[in-house]
Amino acid sequence: MSVRIGAHVDQADPIAEAAARGADVAQFFLGDPQSWKAPTVAYPGGAAVLRADAERADVHLYVHAPYVINVASTNNRIRIPSRKLLQQTLILAAEVGAQGVVVHGGHVGADDDPAVGIDNWRKCVEGLDLPVPMLIENTAGGANAMARQLSRLEQLWDAIARASDADQVGFCLDTCHAHAAGEDLHGLVHRVLAITGRVDLVHANDSRDGFGSGADRHATIGRGQVDPVGFAEVVRSAGASLVIETPSEGHADDIAWLRRALAG
Repeated sequence: MSVRIGAHVDQADPIAEAAARGADVAQFFLGDPQSWKAPTVAYPGGAAVLRADAERADVHLYVHAPYVINVASTNNRIRIPSRKLLQQTLILAAEVGAQGVVVHGGHVGADDDPAVGIDNWRKCVEGLDLPVPMLIENTAGGANAMARQLSRLEQLWDAIARASDADQVGFCLDTCHAHAAGEDLHGLVHRVLAITGRVDLVHANDSRDGFGSGADRHATIGRGQVDPVGFAEVVRSAGASLVIETPSEGHADDIAWLRRALAG
């Protein structure tokens, strides 16, 4: 099975953006990623037309949920709106024919028990309608993050496994985030699979900052501080579609790098 490659692109016309990059995957937002407003489709003609046009162009679509979502939070004013916005995003993503919705693992406060955040995730999954897979993404920093370290991810996955529709919960592996979190990329896919049993999508990003920095700052592939050998190993061993979230001016070079890595 050939691996699909694409990029995070502007939501106005993700199909044209994919074509311009010679890509067959497009990830995009449904609205403002920093807003609590309900998601919307910017594509001319709306959700149904976008779905039909993507199928015709053989472009796989992924939706990235807004950054503000944090369903692990112990703060009701964050957690409850997060669940609502995540549900709205999942429903609209299904209407556009998305392969899945990527959502960050979130965190609890410095004085909170991480176990509460993990159980909040379980309750969230129990209460969601999941018309498309929800892909939880590992994150770069935060001592009380739900998906930064693999040890915490294992606790999260054990809790989610007890929820109904757990088979609709997948994993998105971000290489920049793993590097920033201090996770060695060598053997990383194997270690993740031992926990989640699946890698549904890879965010193939280099990092501007050093190993274990905790900083979520992406760089063009080969121009950052991610170990290129470990990076290529992840790309080849994951067996999942690859999406770059790097500076747009380097997308052509990034996609070419990924194709060479897959060929090698």
